[in-house]
Amino acid sequence: MIPCALVLAGSRGGDDPLAVHAGVTDKALIEIGGREMLVRVVEALRAAGVRRVAVSANSAAVIGAAGRAGAEGLPAADGPSASTALALEALGAPLLVTTGDHGLLRPEWVAGFVERVPDGVDVAVLLARRDLVERAAPGTRRTYLRFADGHWSGCNLFLLATPRAAAMISLWQEVERDRKRPWRIVRRLGPGLLLRYLLGRLTLADAVGHLGRRAGVVAAIVAADDGLAAVDVDTPTDLDFVRARLAAQPSASRERT
Repeated sequence: MIPCALVLAGSRGGDDPLAVHAGVTDKALIEIGGREMLVRVVEALRAAGVRRVAVSANSAAVIGAAGRAGAEGLPAADGPSASTALALEALGAPLLVTTGDHGLLRPEWVAGFVERVPDGVDVAVLLARRDLVERAAPGTRRTYLRFADGHWSGCNLFLLATPRAAAMISLWQEVERDRKRPWRIVRRLGPGLLLRYLLGRLTLADAVGHLGRRAGVVAAIVAADDGLAAVDVDTPTDLDFVRARLAAQPSASRERT
């Protein structure tokens, strides 16, 4: 069981185009399946057994929604990685991290991810293979990292398992800046691993392990069983897909999600 989870729900400044599209002040407050998206995320974490949930936000409306869902508010910093660094200092490890736009988040994804994190790991990340994502969410667009063992998309679920995970956050800040330019992320591997990558011989697990060692931590990936875990709500198309997906589920299933 994870004692504490952080939900990143801060704003990068200015009006969020998707929030404007949905007619709300903040993306995390978009209604999905009869509840605000942030509330759905908090409820999924609670159902997975997380005892304490904190929401990092710089919007009073989002902090208010967090309180109504039984979560506590934390101030957001300039970007998700900096906000996570503040939360790790305040809340300690282990700390599960997800995002307020993870509208389909399910308790079983959270529990399964935590259960499969290898022993001795400081940082773990959940990723999904492209074939699983495209089968589960046809028509949605995701960003993929291409490696010898497949193309992978992030699932917005991280475990900072030990206090040493703080050393990985500065590297995360660099990766965050280049999240839409995967080749720049790969360039940090160094010439040897970069050559293996260019030759199509580098696996994602090897790349993540190497990046972890550069930061002085043990890092690992966990492969998602469900491609839907890679679907967050970034665009109107994503929003339509998530709403349709939830509407198609039996009511009992929707309540558990």
